[in-house]
Amino acid sequence: MEYPQFNLTKLVAGTPDKIPVPEDEFWVFAYGSLMWNPGFDYLDAGPAVLYGYHRRLCLWSVRYRGTEAKPGLVLGLDRGGSCRGFAYHISQQQTHSVVDYLCERELITGAYDARLCPVVLEHGRKVSALTFVSKQDHPHFVPKLALKETVSVVRDAKGARGCNRSYVLNTVTHMNQMDIRDTELHRIANHLEPND
Repeated sequence: MEYPQFNLTKLVAGTPDKIPVPEDEFWVFAYGSLMWNPGFDYLDAGPAVLYGYHRRLCLWSVRYRGTEAKPGLVLGLDRGGSCRGFAYHISQQQTHSVVDYLCERELITGAYDARLCPVVLEHGRKVSALTFVSKQDHPHFVPKLALKETVSVVRDAKGARGCNRSYVLNTVTHMNQMDIRDTELHRIANHLEPND
């Protein structure tokens, strides 16, 4: 597979002031590794659904799960459908430290747009949650790849936080534990060798 040319010096990272924070309750919607590795303290957490977007391996990773020479693929939210994930309720005292942490973790290349999106919690309550949506005009955005291409990229890529295969398999394992079924991601995981 031929990869795009990446120019990291031209990418603009997000800054904490670009992350919207509501005045009242602060919730974070997680749909990938934040579900099983949030990295921050929270008051409460539980299943949630976001409508209008679906989970997809749609972003090139040239730092955490790949390199510029051999990029990996990480999850993003692409337009259409719905996404079952997890929502974390953050205390007011923790809000600024969580925003700073998420900025460093999620906005390093500017590939996500931090938005407040309505999500539905487990018992039907609607809250506005900070959600990281893929920017379709970003150079790291990946148009839909064939299953064979996706599996090949994920199987071979490795970055600063480990191999891409582990990222996908860990995400699927935790999704299974949360009773979240995502046909596309599960299909990709089924084509990967067991994590070694």
